Amino acid sequence: MPSARLEARDRAALVRRVLLGLFFANVAVVLAKLLVGVSAHSLAVLGDALHSSVDAANNILGLVVVRVAARAPDEDHPYGHGKFETLGALALVGFLSITSFELSRGAVEHLLGSQQAPAVSDLQLVILVAGLAVNALVAWYEHRRGVELQSELLVADAAHTRSDVFITLGVLVGLLMGRQGLWWADPVIALVIAGLMVRVAYQITQRTVPILVDERALPKDDIQSAAEAVDGVRRAYDIRSRGSQVRYAEVTIAVDRNANVASAHAIADEVEQRLKQDLQLNEVTVHIEPC
Repeated sequence: MPSARLEARDRAALVRRVLLGLFFANVAVVLAKLLVGVSAHSLAVLGDALHSSVDAANNILGLVVVRVAARAPDEDHPYGHGKFETLGALALVGFLSITSFELSRGAVEHLLGSQQAPAVSDLQLVILVAGLAVNALVAWYEHRRGVELQSELLVADAAHTRSDVFITLGVLVGLLMGRQGLWWADPVIALVIAGLMVRVAYQITQRTVPILVDERALPKDDIQSAAEAVDGVRRAYDIRSRGSQVRYAEVTIAVDRNANVASAHAIADEVEQRLKQDLQLNEVTVHIEPC
């Protein structure tokens, strides 16, 4: 029977294997969209390619994060390496912000100064449809494997990839409208894609900043109630918690002043196990105070 450490290592290896395969698929989609966007002079297609490039960047980030975050705590990182994932995700915000600004500027200039629709051939449309099919398959496969491997990283990235499917559908509609002489459809859709990039950047910021500033992981009352439900605990106080995927908590419990050392530590051990089991905490530090 393999140890828990071995199982965790095997799971991380499987997640990396999935991410590596998805990376090559996403790069192929990005290159195809860039080729069509440049040759057809379509801002919407170029914007779609840049949005899809976030998936490839997420795959690279995931490959690094799964390896680094899985490292055990050391002297310099006593709480582990999980925040490297947060820092990497936050770096994507800068990329998305710059990209959305440049895309918006190009779209506005196009609306104000040009009235020529992109010239998209039937072959280029077929390439975009093929990219759409690949994105849909990637999203389905990544979500399925994420559930099987219990990987929040894969499940979250699959949700972002699904958004690419709807964006590409919008781009295809805009290109077909352009063929009917509606030249403004391409820059308008490019502006919509830029707005979606800003939304993704906001969601990443909303998710990462609380982790970086150690926002509480759980309401104080939940931890207090669970701790005080253990026999021998008269009161729980000085409660702290932090973390997201890996969650830590610290609590002080008051016990009978006449309890011997072994009994007090047995109560503390039970509190630790109760908090881990009931509140899905990964690490719990329990301080004992006689009262």
